[in-house]
Amino acid sequence: MSDFRDLAGRSIIIGGGLAGLMTALELAPEPVVLLSAAPLGAEASSALAQGGLAACIGSDDSPALHIADTLAAGDGLCDEAVIRRIVEAAPAAIDRLRRLGVAFDLMPNGEPSLGLEAAHSRRRIVHAAGAATGSALMRALVAAVRRTPSVTVIEGFEARRLLLEGGAIAGVLAAGMSGAIVLATSRVVLATGGVGGLFHQSTNPLGCFGQGLALAARAGAELADLEFVQFHPTALDSAARPMRLISEAVRGEGAILIDETGRRFLADMPGAELGTRDAVARGVYRHLARGHRVFLDARACLGTNFATRFPAIAGYCHEAGINPAVDPIPVRPAAHYHMGGIAVDAEGRSSVAGLWACGEVASTGLHGANRLASNSLTEAVVMASWVAKSVSSAAIRPVGPALPIEMPNRPDPIVVRNIVSPALGVLRDGDGLRDAASTLWPLASGTDACADPAAVGLMMAISALGRMESRGAHCRADYPTRSAVARRSTLTLDAASKIAAELDLKPLARSA
Repeated sequence: MSDFRDLAGRSIIIGGGLAGLMTALELAPEPVVLLSAAPLGAEASSALAQGGLAACIGSDDSPALHIADTLAAGDGLCDEAVIRRIVEAAPAAIDRLRRLGVAFDLMPNGEPSLGLEAAHSRRRIVHAAGAATGSALMRALVAAVRRTPSVTVIEGFEARRLLLEGGAIAGVLAAGMSGAIVLATSRVVLATGGVGGLFHQSTNPLGCFGQGLALAARAGAELADLEFVQFHPTALDSAARPMRLISEAVRGEGAILIDETGRRFLADMPGAELGTRDAVARGVYRHLARGHRVFLDARACLGTNFATRFPAIAGYCHEAGINPAVDPIPVRPAAHYHMGGIAVDAEGRSSVAGLWACGEVASTGLHGANRLASNSLTEAVVMASWVAKSVSSAAIRPVGPALPIEMPNRPDPIVVRNIVSPALGVLRDGDGLRDAASTLWPLASGTDACADPAAVGLMMAISALGRMESRGAHCRADYPTRSAVARRSTLTLDAASKIAAELDLKPLARSA
């Protein structure tokens, strides 16, 4: 086991997506280590993002409108102070990305081309390469990181545990093809993405299954709002995994949802196809459950211009044998974004000394019960700057040589995916959540490869079981109405285990 003594004391950023890359760049010229299980950007949801970044830079827009739209989507659980701070910082974040080499799409007059997405009252989505914004962002930022001498990139090593000393961060235990490494540090930033890989149908890379949440939970950190998983209503209904996303921007251009009979079945819903994501996802899910098929029809609004406006999506469709200029696109909901995460303050600090979180793995209070489209990329860029300032201003604590601990098995979500997918899907109920928790509890306390994914799934199930209402993306068939009082949820892994015990959950036999 190597201790990488020459890197001792440097801040460690875990995750090679947008949040991790931006945090590393914002910390420059301070020396940092960027630890990524895959080549930078290769397993990051950021690279798959299509819509773009929400920022109120249009002449008809204002921070007040953006804030109001975010609050409406968040269904009572947003932190308005957090929203205001991020929204007001968004235009400067766009400029920062431009300086780092991101080429955003422009109008003929040189002004930014702004897209419209569901639940936004104005065109405020700044995009690049049509609907391939994430790919364009990652190319520019990976290049920027690789030419920044203060960033030491360690690829192919997966963080397995956060090491603690006196309850505070003391290092990272990681494993790769060449063996185990220990990185001694008193400052760690988790930027590991979401939990989509815990679901069979997801737009996230299969490797994004809550590893950062497991690392934080095993270290004793408090997590928040874990029950809120956003399902994108229009993932391409094909065998490809991750599922290809048909961006909300397509509906913003006028595409409609129809079934196999050609009926526009959501026409009477508030906002119709441009309603909030949770409402549209439930409408599509229920129509599928009735035995229908669902299609996104862009023939009238885009027709032969589809490939010009959305070249990446057109490519996905053609791979599946669909020509969106003349064919409706088959779609279904898929797990897309986790509003919950590690509970952090305004600077990204967690409840564990020396541990910060940024991006989807963090719960800042911006998204509430239901993320407003394209706010997440904006949040990652803006928060990266504040996290970096907080990290750089934190005192570096001396940490001793790490005590040897047993290397946990490489996590594997396959078993957990079979449990989480039906229980924590678009529609939930108490019996399904209780059954899921009873199955996940013994797995989470074990040492098998499924232990860490099971711990995340258990905490999500316990949080969902405790929220006896339907709010935002959390919809329970047995509690279909909203509670009068809006409350955020917080949980630790120890608390989740105690709740499971109090529920008198009986450990079930593990499946082979």
